[in-house]
Amino acid sequence: MKYYITTPIFYPNSSPHIGTAYTTIAADALARYHRLRGDDVYFLTGTDENAQKIVRTAEGKKMNPKEYVDGVVERFQELWQLLDISNDDFIRTTEERHHKVVQEIFARLYEQGDIYKSEYEGWYCTPCETFWTENKVVDGKCPNPDCGREVELLKEESYFFRLSKYQEHLLAHIRANPEFIQPASRRNEMIRFIESGLEDLCVSRTTFQWGIQVPFDQKHVVYVWLDALINYISALGYPEGEKYGHYWPADVHLMGKDIVRFHAVIWPIILLALGAPLPKVVYGHGWFLSKEGGKISKSRGNVQDSFELIRRYGSDAIRYFLLREMQVGTDGTYSEDALVERLNSDLANDLGNFVSRSLAMVVKYRGGVVPKSGSDTSLEQEIKALILDVKAGVEARMDAFDPAGALEQIWRLVARCNKYVDETAPWSLAKLGGQEDRLNTVLYYFVEEIRILNILCAPFMPGLAPKISKLIGRDPGQWEEASQWGVVAPGTIVEKGEPLFPRVDIAQLVEGENKDMDAENKAVGAQAAPEFEPIKEEVSIEDFAKLDFRVAKVVSVEKVEKTDKLLRLELEVAGEVRTVVSGIAQHYAPEDLVGSKVVVVANLKPAKLRGITSQGMILAASHGGALEVLTLEKDLPGGAQVK
Repeated sequence: MKYYITTPIFYPNSSPHIGTAYTTIAADALARYHRLRGDDVYFLTGTDENAQKIVRTAEGKKMNPKEYVDGVVERFQELWQLLDISNDDFIRTTEERHHKVVQEIFARLYEQGDIYKSEYEGWYCTPCETFWTENKVVDGKCPNPDCGREVELLKEESYFFRLSKYQEHLLAHIRANPEFIQPASRRNEMIRFIESGLEDLCVSRTTFQWGIQVPFDQKHVVYVWLDALINYISALGYPEGEKYGHYWPADVHLMGKDIVRFHAVIWPIILLALGAPLPKVVYGHGWFLSKEGGKISKSRGNVQDSFELIRRYGSDAIRYFLLREMQVGTDGTYSEDALVERLNSDLANDLGNFVSRSLAMVVKYRGGVVPKSGSDTSLEQEIKALILDVKAGVEARMDAFDPAGALEQIWRLVARCNKYVDETAPWSLAKLGGQEDRLNTVLYYFVEEIRILNILCAPFMPGLAPKISKLIGRDPGQWEEASQWGVVAPGTIVEKGEPLFPRVDIAQLVEGENKDMDAENKAVGAQAAPEFEPIKEEVSIEDFAKLDFRVAKVVSVEKVEKTDKLLRLELEVAGEVRTVVSGIAQHYAPEDLVGSKVVVVANLKPAKLRGITSQGMILAASHGGALEVLTLEKDLPGGAQVK
């Protein structure tokens, strides 16, 4: 089936920001999902360049408008590449292919009486590219709550488009097709707006010449909201182009909620006047708000540099965070702290740790060769049933334009896979006799679970897919393979590889940036000396002798629930098994330590951590974010003294 999806075309009056990135990432996730399902996808994005504020911004920089927008558009295209955006086309409204279609449509609507010439007098907001009537203006300022800037009184000859003529026709279409405007809150808002009465739309300007000229009246240029909206069909070669015949109508126009009115009212009426099919869905998502409150936007001056974020955390982490935070029908909240928390918790601890520890055990116990699976138990049957349920859940949420809900479904499976590792305890199976078949089954399930997660995550984090594919020796494949079992052939070679998502300490990140800034102020080539914790005050040999250091054999290890830092270790010390809780979970998976010999302070007073009595402390070295537990290579017995 064909699937045509669009973003709005963005104003290139400054570099793209995080809110702009969300719309395009969400559209890309939907496009990639449909491609995986085998659909014939066409994904369009672009820039809206014929606007008065472009002229004013360029003038302020002492540049001509074309020179100015060329530079900004290059930044948009660079960002989309860094974010792995898979658009099939990028349209600019300064292109000849667009100019030609806009002029043809303007002339046709004029000839059939849907456009007429009159005179306009009203209040104009340049940043919003919107005219306002006297009763809408608030104290001489734009009534748009996200703007509020000064408006100017304009009086000029203009051409008008008869919106009012098609008001009832559009209302009838909306009522007959409840899926046309989504979510429901936007639909209800648009119905109320239309029922209040539509005024004819000013569609030309004479006070500047940057734009598309009205073909039969050279002193007029086409006003932005007639010009810009036509991009969705001019990019397809309307009216005779092969792509137009194949892909139109659009399956979804995706945009922020602030421009739904233009896409759900003006654009459909233009299409009604042309006798063209209407898009199937106009979807208006929420805004990203700053943690202090208020929309993240260029006009508010609270935008985050998308290029800098990608440099710090990588494209997949940014994509995951933005898609996961924007719930259907609501606004999302952005902060860098929240981004790092998601990266560390969901990506590093949950998904990344599962992949790493699972493949490490295949390497450790089977030399990296995928074994043949044995018989299933109820645990394996539960996993298979959950996979089918999760896949269906992802499909339902993506069909409802809800990437956040789809990711929530996938993370149900991620959580269950991690639990499966702890339930099956392969490190224990490897030590027991007669458990070879059971261990083979568990290890095989690990690889298949990773393969299926790779397919499910591919639309959302496309940079992740080739990394996992390299580890398991298999490309993600098509969507339907996520519901098939036994795809990975026994004998396939896998590898542990590097961590997919290294953890980030935002405090150290900020500190590091400050140090970088300080270093820039020093002489070129100067190197900051490594910093160490100061050596503590001296103690007597008698005080030191009070501490009893012992060798301890690690019998078992498991993560402490509801924390991402603590591991619970069972240690064999001098013939007894004792529990020690250690904050090393960010550096070691449980199976990494089982069977090793560590050094423990054996006579430390017990302490309760997360309700667990910890009877000692293992020794570890740390510096600059790196940590290593002190282990012994020789086979000394648990309980041997360390002197």
